[in-house]
Amino acid sequence: MSAPNAIPHHIAIVMDGNGRWATRRYLPRVAGHRQGVESLRRCVRACSDRGVRVLTVFAFSSENWNRPPEEVSGLMELLAMALGREVPQLKDDGVRIHIVGDRSTLSEKMRLGLAQAEATTAQNTRLILNVCFNYGGRWDIAQAAAKLATQGEAITEASLDRAMALSHVPDPDLLIRTGGERRISNFLLWQAAYSELYFSDRLWPDFDEIALDEAIADYGRRERRFGLTSGQIASSGSDRIAA
Repeated sequence: MSAPNAIPHHIAIVMDGNGRWATRRYLPRVAGHRQGVESLRRCVRACSDRGVRVLTVFAFSSENWNRPPEEVSGLMELLAMALGREVPQLKDDGVRIHIVGDRSTLSEKMRLGLAQAEATTAQNTRLILNVCFNYGGRWDIAQAAAKLATQGEAITEASLDRAMALSHVPDPDLLIRTGGERRISNFLLWQAAYSELYFSDRLWPDFDEIALDEAIADYGRRERRFGLTSGQIASSGSDRIAA
């Protein structure tokens, strides 16, 4: 059983509700995304302060290209701006950035910017921040299988796991979705097999340190069995038994 107030090693978040936050204030949807960047800044700092070692966020899904063109364009501009503004501070704070997703459809300028952000923070070790951009869980599984097929390697559970886009970190312990929805929307389909799920009614721009602490506290009260019984977990003396 997880110890009281246990801190998850890896938290993943579906940052939902930016557009609705803006609409309720009679603002353009992109204004909500800008406010969402502020919430992400707070969340990164809070996770680092609380001892979380990996934070993975769903910034832009492969399905988001179907949104109104002005919103997509605004998101691209916001990403470029955020990289320029946030990366130096993240470097100083010991945060290492990984951009996870399909870069093949992005502009050369955007690809260079993402690579530069990763290179700038490559030596940091306090917190790993995975930003899932143009990402989808089905895409991830498909690209892993294609990679193994190209290499002539047998497709097994273990080999697929090594070929996933997030193979550089352990699977998430806690997956949070904000915005009141109760689904994971093609996010980390492989990696979230045994994640604890937590759904918050708060829209992402309103998700603050108190809300994060509530999610972590809820996680700390749960028993993680990974397919075993409570008795087996108790006798093992560990809540980190692999499935």
